Amino acid sequence: MKEIVIGNNESDKRLDGFLKSYLPNASMGFIYKMLRKKNITLNGKKASGTEKLASNDVICIFFADETLEKFRGISTDSTQSGNNSNSRSDIQDYCKREISSYKKIGELKVIYENKHVIFVDKPAGLLSQKSKDTDDSLNDWLIGYMLTNNLITPSELETYKPSICNRLDRNTSGLVICAKSLLGARTMNNMLKDRTLHKYYRTIVTGKISESSELKGFLYKDEKKNKVFIKTSDPGDDRYSYIETEYKPVRYYNGLDMTLLEVKLITGKPHQIRAHLQSIGHPIIGDVKYGGSPVKGLKYQLLHSYRLVLPKDLNDEFCDIAGKEFIAELPDTFGSIIGKG
Repeated sequence: MKEIVIGNNESDKRLDGFLKSYLPNASMGFIYKMLRKKNITLNGKKASGTEKLASNDVICIFFADETLEKFRGISTDSTQSGNNSNSRSDIQDYCKREISSYKKIGELKVIYENKHVIFVDKPAGLLSQKSKDTDDSLNDWLIGYMLTNNLITPSELETYKPSICNRLDRNTSGLVICAKSLLGARTMNNMLKDRTLHKYYRTIVTGKISESSELKGFLYKDEKKNKVFIKTSDPGDDRYSYIETEYKPVRYYNGLDMTLLEVKLITGKPHQIRAHLQSIGHPIIGDVKYGGSPVKGLKYQLLHSYRLVLPKDLNDEFCDIAGKEFIAELPDTFGSIIGKG
């Protein structure tokens, strides 16, 4: 028998939805049959599956261990345990891997933290999410950080895994929103979707920009080349997505013929800022993929997620960050470039 105590991250979910995520290899028909036969109970009683879960509810699953492992997708063969966090491999092995990634990456600057979110200053060179099993990413760092600091338990990770909400390219530095709780993830993702949370970047581009402007266009990403292409008018091609980017000059460096810009993302597509600035003849320095000039000592695009501005009308759980602005100061690389001018 398996007993599951519902925590804050599972509350408000429907019982049948929770069971489907917990038993991914079981059909919904099978789950409903087990509920009817009371092989799965809620708080010691027969349940239909439509119930909304609350904190401290207790689900009991009366399966043999082998049956439970089968429907959870847990391999009994250690050679099949895998490294993918979504493979339902043994949770203890998973936790060890995440803690190992956290230690390998080391301490990162936390700009702000509460019980629902962490705003982290990601360094250039660190992946936001792993692209292959052997990678170490900010997402792994987050889970390792929470495990190490006793902010989440291995058993809680069986039903909810903390994750990042916005993704930066490997070599783009700066603020990343990380969700510690399901409520944090839902709230941040909703704000990103409805564009009430504003993200501003700092970058240095080639040439002089004297006035603020707004760019609009359509973007297509070639996955094989890992490169995007922009058209100013609608190409009538479903592969292209509408994009908007705003920018304003902060300072022009005459001796370098470079401009420090602040860029606001209205939409958030891959490589959007980099390609949009190239399209107007002002590529980011160091960004050779998108026409940027090579700079001695700089091996990547000089782009930094600088500040976040949150809306004022947030619920009480987020009153500490409502209407606030959070800044990740520019990395030293900016100063070393600017100092040359």
